[in-house]
Amino acid sequence: MQVQGSHTITAPRERVWALLQNPDVLARCVPGVTEMVPSGDDSYNAVLNVAVGPVKGKFQAKVNITDRQPPQQMTLSIDAKSPTGIVTAVGTLNLLALDDGNTQVDWAGEPKLRGMLATLAGRLIGGITQQQADIFFANLEQETKAPQTA
Repeated sequence: MQVQGSHTITAPRERVWALLQNPDVLARCVPGVTEMVPSGDDSYNAVLNVAVGPVKGKFQAKVNITDRQPPQQMTLSIDAKSPTGIVTAVGTLNLLALDDGNTQVDWAGEPKLRGMLATLAGRLIGGITQQQADIFFANLEQETKAPQTA
């Protein structure tokens, strides 16, 4: 199932791009992340506590960032596993500088569920993905208001 959306962040594109390249910021923005540790160039191991529909669990995840085209585009891929199932997703983020100095972030992705997760929450994935994206971008908006460090 293909999902997509668009969010406007009240910060310049270069600032938004820099935040998206910071694993600590990503860990704070992605709902449910309790840990995100570098495991190589543009790769991270993460722990997520999430609920997908009626199924809750602790997921061990691998996150990879590819296809970087600073400061306008990047691809994220996630492979997360728990006793209740597997979630894989690939998504792209496109950043567009707006005339008012803000940034429009267009995103698209394709989440896939397997195991008990797919059985119990498969029909809900579109709505859940939109909800998680809304939380992510609200958190990213908050990060733009934090003081910049060198």
